[in-house]
Amino acid sequence: MKKHRREKQIFEYECSLTGEQFKMTARAPHPKDLLSVKAYYELNADKDDRPAVIKKKLGVESADKQ
Repeated sequence: MKKHRREKQIFEYECSLTGEQFKMTARAPHPKDLLSVKAYYELNADKDDRPAVIKKKLGVESADKQ
């Protein structure tokens, strides 16, 4: 018996805060509530646990320096 391959579906969504477009392979249950990673860390600066190298590359100032 031959197995049929399914093609992956790609769903395109937009960040509700920044308007940034992104693609996902899973359907979002509440697409209007989606945020990009950048927008999440802008809203929750105290939870930003990324390494300093990544923050420097992205041009993000840490809350400690302000």
